[in-house]
Amino acid sequence: MPYLESYYRTLITVADDCPVSASVVPVPRGGRRTVAVLQYEMVAERPGQLTQEDVVFLSWLRRQEGGEELAGPELEAARAGFFSRSQACLRASPLPKKYGFGLLFDEEGRISLCPMESEEYVRILDDPGEVTIVKAMRSSRR
Repeated sequence: MPYLESYYRTLITVADDCPVSASVVPVPRGGRRTVAVLQYEMVAERPGQLTQEDVVFLSWLRRQEGGEELAGPELEAARAGFFSRSQACLRASPLPKKYGFGLLFDEEGRISLCPMESEEYVRILDDPGEVTIVKAMRSSRR
């Protein structure tokens, strides 16, 4: 049973209330890497290689004390424990909500960044073809 609903051939577009008009690379805050920074680094460094589950789990794990040292059975146990509870999908990620990055999933559910000002993003919005368009969650309730 999958941990999260997987996306295939899908673009998560930026939220309607996204505060930027072009993508902005997130920066650490208070000397710590935020969820946005961690998710950006993961997907930017390995485009088309990670799934939604990978990104959600690893961005949580890297914020845990000692999390980056886990390996093998300990890592698998941590992953199973993490996904034993409901988790928000990447529609709630700060990347499409605040930083102007669409998240493009391929036919295998692997993610690449798709900046809102890019030709690819605009082209997909104009003519999605076989790509499903899903909006990121709004930050405000209005």
